[in-house]
Amino acid sequence: MAFYTYILQCSDDSFYTGYTDNLEQRITQHQSGYYTGYTYKRRPLTLVWSDNFPTRNEALEAEKQIKGWSKAKKRALINGDWELLSHLAKNRTDRR
Repeated sequence: MAFYTYILQCSDDSFYTGYTDNLEQRITQHQSGYYTGYTYKRRPLTLVWSDNFPTRNEALEAEKQIKGWSKAKKRALINGDWELLSHLAKNRTDRR
């Protein structure tokens, strides 16, 4: 069984990061308003990044790590800009 960490871009241009063992179902739940938390009033949502992990714990750890990142660092991950991502990881004062 695979586990996924994912990033949704919300209608207000913010990002929501989560993890799940059923990515399709979880995205559908977010889109339908099933969850009344952060994403509820920020629909529609777009899945902009996901990765799979062999264990639930690894997916959860990735979620926790990404949630602590700046918006710029999340955008670099989403865009696959590894050079910028590396730079932002070294320069933690950049919080845009």
